[in-house]
Amino acid sequence: MTVDIDHIIQKSQEACASAGVKLTTKRKNVLIVLLRSSIPLSAYEIVERYKVQLNETLPVMSVYRILDFLIHEKLVHKLETASLYIACAHIACDHQHETPQFLICDRCHSVKEIGIKKDVMAELARGIQNTGFTLAYQQLELHGLCNRCQNGSI
Repeated sequence: MTVDIDHIIQKSQEACASAGVKLTTKRKNVLIVLLRSSIPLSAYEIVERYKVQLNETLPVMSVYRILDFLIHEKLVHKLETASLYIACAHIACDHQHETPQFLICDRCHSVKEIGIKKDVMAELARGIQNTGFTLAYQQLELHGLCNRCQNGSI
């Protein structure tokens, strides 16, 4: 799958402008590092790739602040189970985003982002509410093997 990074960056800049915030050069470059990666990255891996790709150093604390911004603007997701980051697969889409669900391959570390339908999330919320539990986070991460790894293509 090829990614049109220029188009995604343009859409990201438009989304940020609509929200009244700015996609600065460093924020944009961190997003580009994630878009160029076929697997999710840690903050330290982003620092390393940033230096290689842009010939510029960026402190890890700056990367964490940038990631917080990108997550807040729904341009990046944090995979909580692995503490890794991935660009949102739906940045350039014009449709309403659903709750993200990530299918994480435990062999090749690829991640597929799919949306969970609103009626499914509503049913889950009802079940959770009946327990008295307050849900703070609505993202699902499921681990297994992708189709390529199941078929031995790797």
